[in-house]
Amino acid sequence: MQDHPITGPGGLSYLPSHFDRAAQEELVETVRSIVTDAPLFQPAMPRTGKPFSVKMSNCGPLGWVADIDGYRYQPFHPRTGRPWPPMPAILTDLWAGLAPGVPAPEACLVNFYEAGARMGLHQDSDEQMFDAPVISVSLGDTATFRIGGLTRKDPTTSFRLQSGDVVVLGGAARLAFHGIDRVLSGTSTLLKNGGRINLTLRRVTAA
Repeated sequence: MQDHPITGPGGLSYLPSHFDRAAQEELVETVRSIVTDAPLFQPAMPRTGKPFSVKMSNCGPLGWVADIDGYRYQPFHPRTGRPWPPMPAILTDLWAGLAPGVPAPEACLVNFYEAGARMGLHQDSDEQMFDAPVISVSLGDTATFRIGGLTRKDPTTSFRLQSGDVVVLGGAARLAFHGIDRVLSGTSTLLKNGGRINLTLRRVTAA
């Protein structure tokens, strides 16, 4: 599939409709299985303890968590204490196809956006290895995605991500500030009760 041209930093690839409806439904069932084993939890901002507006879970050897003590990766769920469920083949196959020759992903962050949830501009910088890309999958309601440069003050551009779209942040875009401004309720029938799921694949440790 050819990348669709989108204005942004070098290394940003946008693959619209990368997953068809059947594959999206498969992914949703996969996510349901993941959150049955590793329930969604409400992360919180370091120091202040202010809760995020999104709920999260993870799969893979490592999972990203945020609480009053900071941002970090850990091998177990912060509430249950159990290891994260394994990463499904549909996601490891996606990584292998879009990042050939790069060490396997170790974490898949599951973000669930209900009505009104958003994600402020941030860098994915808690990893040890920045040569590997970040690969993001959108499911459910359409979201307005914003991306800028390497500082918060750099100009930003935004575009809409629909269900089935994939974004790859590699090269200069790997550490670009990015976020979700809003989710457009009622724009997808994929999730019975609406909302948006975002799956973010990352390599955490150095090869």
